[in-house]
Amino acid sequence: MQPIRTGLIGYGTAGAVFHAPLIAAASGLRLDAIASRRADEIARDFPEAKAYENPQSLVDDPDIELVAVATPNETHAALARAALEAGKHVVVDKPFTLDAGEAEALISLADAVGRKLSVFHNRRWDSDFLTVRRLVDDGRLGEIAYYEAHFDRFRPEIKQGWRETEAPGAGLLYDLGAHLIDQALVLFGLPQAVTADVTRQRAAARADDYFHVVLDYGRRRAVLHASVLVRDPGPRYLMHGDGGSFVKYGIDAQEAALREGRRPGGEGWGEDDPALFGRFTDADGTVATIDSLPGRYTAFYDGVAASIRDGAPLPVEAREARDVIRVIEAAQISARERRTTFL
Repeated sequence: MQPIRTGLIGYGTAGAVFHAPLIAAASGLRLDAIASRRADEIARDFPEAKAYENPQSLVDDPDIELVAVATPNETHAALARAALEAGKHVVVDKPFTLDAGEAEALISLADAVGRKLSVFHNRRWDSDFLTVRRLVDDGRLGEIAYYEAHFDRFRPEIKQGWRETEAPGAGLLYDLGAHLIDQALVLFGLPQAVTADVTRQRAAARADDYFHVVLDYGRRRAVLHASVLVRDPGPRYLMHGDGGSFVKYGIDAQEAALREGRRPGGEGWGEDDPALFGRFTDADGTVATIDSLPGRYTAFYDGVAASIRDGAPLPVEAREARDVIRVIEAAQISARERRTTFL
């Protein structure tokens, strides 16, 4: 069977570090074209791919079946719409859109034209989150009362690029918050209510660089936190239930490997440092080390290919990504009005 000819729009960090290598590594896909002004970088990294100067030229290419959108957040909806209207299947980098209304419109359009639409929530396949999900699914923690997930970094200086500006969709909540919210929704579904603190802590910040979001699940609480002023991070995940507790330090290694130019599938890909394996303490106080499952970002595009060719479920449904945007919007209202927002 011929591979699905895939075009990528955008060759900044999202496109060059994440999407392009993962598309190239996917079973059933071929990276056929990239739309970006960075023609020299494309020729260096993927000389077999055509380089288009603008997105519309790629969308108009009749040979392209799947379009991946990896551009600034405020452009996601328009580019995804253009690709769907041209009859392409579409993957959109997270966050899906800037608001839930845009997301609903794209979902309706994809249904109307009979094309697949998915969103790149790659951190469902982080080593640490896969391990957390297995523990939840296995029921080892019993009834979970408290879940906490962190995405902390130390970046006291403002980085160049649109994510640190006042552009629509910039800031930490749309960026890292989309990951943490998606993971919580995978585990527990939509919350009843959201209480959030979202602010700028660095003196020169022009976009939010701190958030603390509490999701209300009745008796359960899920706390999602990110900051760029954390030099000595605490646990990445904490879970407490009537069956015990789980604590996990460290972060999945796949992003660092991709930034170093490594390609997925090599020896040790996605494996966690054993020194960072999580600790489970059962109800009797017995402590056990929990081996981390290997991370596998390749599962996303492998799943997209299987869905297009074989009708398999998409790895991330667009409606799930829309719900992430609903929670982001609720968090923004909560932070702005200093109140709990009900969904």
